[in-house]
Amino acid sequence: MTFKAIVLGTGSAKPTLYRHHAAHVLNVHEQFYLVDCGEGTQLRLLECGINPLRLNGAFISHLHGDHVYGLFPLLSTMGLMGRKTPFAVYAPAPFGEVIGWHYRYFDTNLPFEVVYHEVDTRKHALLYENSVLEVWSLPLRHRMPAAGYLFREKVPPLNVRKEAIDRYRLGIAQITAAKRGEDVVLEEGTVVPNGELTYRPYEPRAYAYCSDTLYSAKVARLVQGVDLLYHEATFATAEKAMARETGHSTAAQAAKCAAQAGAGRLLIGHFSSRYKEMDVLLEEARAVFPATEIAQELAVYDIPVKRTEP
Repeated sequence: MTFKAIVLGTGSAKPTLYRHHAAHVLNVHEQFYLVDCGEGTQLRLLECGINPLRLNGAFISHLHGDHVYGLFPLLSTMGLMGRKTPFAVYAPAPFGEVIGWHYRYFDTNLPFEVVYHEVDTRKHALLYENSVLEVWSLPLRHRMPAAGYLFREKVPPLNVRKEAIDRYRLGIAQITAAKRGEDVVLEEGTVVPNGELTYRPYEPRAYAYCSDTLYSAKVARLVQGVDLLYHEATFATAEKAMARETGHSTAAQAAKCAAQAGAGRLLIGHFSSRYKEMDVLLEEARAVFPATEIAQELAVYDIPVKRTEP
């Protein structure tokens, strides 16, 4: 039951030789989702061994180039690789116009459909779900419409305790009822509470991606209890005024969000090119939220299964 984030890029708008533009891949139960797609993303996918054809879709935070310019060559490559299945893209408007222009002048004969879903950046809304996962939008505060994304594992079905099956001699119908969360009535009329019969195999996990944004108390509330929070930390506190002017956060503000959210761990990234070393950003964040790490490119951040009983 895999749940892990792979960081492909931690830089901001200006290119550097040591950091790439924004992109993450989330692997949930061996289903792969791309989150942002800056320049060079397809090369980073190759470097970490992820076949682009395995991607289920992309979630784009906003339409600044360092978050989306890599998507168009990636689409072309998937076409060359023979992709046939539709590729979903969740992004703010006017991405529909942008992809239409791209079709008209470049990829006029893609062998697969790009299915665009417009994200309302003012709302916290359910965008996507399948049997194991929900993806919710998070309203961010940037210079242009922007959304973060909350990936939340669904609550798994109940398991029936083997010892309870033996003790109460449960039949198939009774086991099925217990799995639905119902109490079970035995042949002699005794009612056995569901809590004595079942358990959750594991606690659902969650990952949130918040880039680019000013500090937001609302976002902290919306991601309450998240296991792993990725939050932009473009600047140090000394550049706090510039952060506000450009619609970005400092490392300390990212840590404040994590602390208010009760997050398990915080990854900071989207660093300004002015910083060659990350020590000042890490120190400022850890002073507020000790469980902070610098996001490392091509690193895999696993969210372990939190098993319950038995």
